[in-house]
Amino acid sequence: MAAGSPTLTAEKKRWWLSNKKVVDKYLREARVLISTQEQSNVSAAVGLLDAAIALSPRHEAALELRARSLLFLRRFREVADMLQDYIPSFKVGSGGGGDDDSSSSLGGAGDHSSVASSAPISRERVKLLSPARERSDGDRSFRCFSVSELKRRLVAGLSKSSDREGQWRYLVLGQACCHLGMMEDAMVLLQIGRRLASAAFRRESVCWSDDSFASITGDEDGTAAPLPSVSETASQLLSHIKLVLRRRAAAMAALDAGLPAEAVRHFSKVLDGRRGLPGSFAAGCLIGRAAAYRATGRLADAIADCNRALALYPSFIAALRSRADLFEAVRALADCLHDLEHLKLLYDAILRDRKLPGPPWRPHRDVRYRDIPANLRALTARIQQLRGRIAGGEGNDVDYYALIGVRRGCSRKELERAHLLLTLKHKPEKAVGFVDRLEFLDDHRDLDAIRDQARMSASILYRMLQKGYANIMVAVMDEEAAVKQRAKEAAAATAAAAAAAAAIQVAAAKTADKPKADRNAGGKECCKGSEKAAAAVFQGVFCRDMAVVGSMLSHRAIPVKYEALSC
Repeated sequence: MAAGSPTLTAEKKRWWLSNKKVVDKYLREARVLISTQEQSNVSAAVGLLDAAIALSPRHEAALELRARSLLFLRRFREVADMLQDYIPSFKVGSGGGGDDDSSSSLGGAGDHSSVASSAPISRERVKLLSPARERSDGDRSFRCFSVSELKRRLVAGLSKSSDREGQWRYLVLGQACCHLGMMEDAMVLLQIGRRLASAAFRRESVCWSDDSFASITGDEDGTAAPLPSVSETASQLLSHIKLVLRRRAAAMAALDAGLPAEAVRHFSKVLDGRRGLPGSFAAGCLIGRAAAYRATGRLADAIADCNRALALYPSFIAALRSRADLFEAVRALADCLHDLEHLKLLYDAILRDRKLPGPPWRPHRDVRYRDIPANLRALTARIQQLRGRIAGGEGNDVDYYALIGVRRGCSRKELERAHLLLTLKHKPEKAVGFVDRLEFLDDHRDLDAIRDQARMSASILYRMLQKGYANIMVAVMDEEAAVKQRAKEAAAATAAAAAAAAAIQVAAAKTADKPKADRNAGGKECCKGSEKAAAAVFQGVFCRDMAVVGSMLSHRAIPVKYEALSC
């Protein structure tokens, strides 16, 4: 036994050396494939890196290259599965030790024990002089040797190892979380990654001499990473995330303050931005805007937003609940019952699987597993109540006035204007336009299926609007006909009253004119006699005066002014 123990030790050493050589070979081949920047070659490199990690699960370079390759291939879910222990919301939601880990990691670089790989990585490797520094400095490091410089290099190497091992995790995972729609987690991770990178750069710069001060580009082993550096786009991505979160926070604050129109404006800015949003984050914003639309009384727009969210994710619990409430508000009980039954199936599946849908690291802020049994009981009672109402004949009594957004007794002009706006906005052809502004993962379901679902739900809403317009228009036309009939009846009654009043006046006038005519006839005869007598008197007087004038003219000439006789 004593003679065989050295042989056994030699075999173990040879086994370790052989594994290390195989891992190094896989890494070299993977770097060559990754440098081509082609999808197929990078996918093959991921396979080689998986084999290397299977032989050495704690190999830092293999883990980093695999994460960056998955990020390049847009396989963000695999990145999150690989580094899920670093997601802040997952650590907080896991409880127990997760809270301690999250508090230590969120605090920055103060506790380096949390900055490790997904599996526990040993801290035995402390490199005082990395190969990159050795190659960059060359023989100059031996010519400029001093005790103070060695001390700086020692301190920098001791503090550098943990930061360099962990900072890439935060940057890569932060970008993956952004594409997965976990904006809050992405912002926290990118901020931590930038802070760790800055701190590591400052500590590394301490051990550099003045004539060799330059930034290091490459991985820990000194080989330059062939994929684009994640830190190059981290600042721009972080700025975009902050802008989106700031606008969403403003929208939620406006909605809580009772300003739904302002909330709609902010949510629309988020959804209609020039840069595409992840589908999951956009679905949450659509539900928020639907709540704002409902607060303003625009129920058709709210239903349309819920339809879009469900087209993206048919099992979105918040969207199903919101649309069911909207259908019940307009008394479309059959559609409401359909959504509630779908929601009941989801609750049953959650209780059967004993977990919420989706991966464990995805946050479910509006759903908690412990609340599912109580929600299921309440939902069952509500379904029974709706079935009773439908059996009682309330299923076809849809409130189209609330759906279209007009008051009861509205005019034809108001109805036509509201119908025109809703028709132009909710045409089935326009319902698929929002899909082109969103960003989807490669493993998401087919985009054609999303478009078909959005078009189908928009067609159902469009038919409801057309039916509501027809029903309300019938009521408006009946009201207009009734108004015209009442106007005709009122005009006829007024004309009859006026004719009766005129007849009464004519009869009264005739009755009053009879004695007056008799009196006028007697007066006229008396006047005629007096006039004749007066005329005879005046004729005699005139003739006498003319005789006197003639006698006077015969005796002497009298100057006469013809102007006086002109009359």
